[in-house]
Amino acid sequence: MAPLSRSPRRFRGDARFAVGIVLVLASMAGVWFVLTSSDQATPVLQAQRTIVRGEVLRASDFATVDVALGSVSDEYVRPGQLDTGQVAARTLSEGELVPRTAMTTAADSRTTTVVVASSVGLPEDVEAGTEVEIWQAPLREDGRSYDEPRILVGDVVVRAVLDREGLLADTTAELEIVIDRSDVAAVLAAVTGGAALSVVPVGAGS
Repeated sequence: MAPLSRSPRRFRGDARFAVGIVLVLASMAGVWFVLTSSDQATPVLQAQRTIVRGEVLRASDFATVDVALGSVSDEYVRPGQLDTGQVAARTLSEGELVPRTAMTTAADSRTTTVVVASSVGLPEDVEAGTEVEIWQAPLREDGRSYDEPRILVGDVVVRAVLDREGLLADTTAELEIVIDRSDVAAVLAAVTGGAALSVVPVGAGS
């Protein structure tokens, strides 16, 4: 009696079953990989207050938070990566994660700070971190009247409002501003020349 042979139909069925098992296992492995990858949180620095451009970065200004950033985790500053003397390359909002691009060295920073007095007071929403323009009304030769207002310098960030109380708070206010070093001469010339300065928030009236 000849030995029984396995039918082609049964062989094909077994093959499909095996392929199905492999596909199920591969799918399960893929889901596991995605879930475990997304669950890998990275400790990074988070600003605990608004830090304006040009301000020295201090460890006490940041908290460490664990965030799942995936492939972009290396683009953010981790604990221990904040070197002494580094400054903010741009304004960091309170609660913002700190990207590496937001840091620079003091030597590479092109900004500095200047104190100016606004002759018409300040809007209530002007505070540390607010982007403003500085306008000037130059003093005329008669020493008693002023020329038409014109923009003195834009791309300015308020570092601190120094005087917002007292009898003259509604008409005058001093503030420390962060400006490009190339604009310092023009601002100081306007101040020493007696020009009336006004601070206008960017976007006001637009």
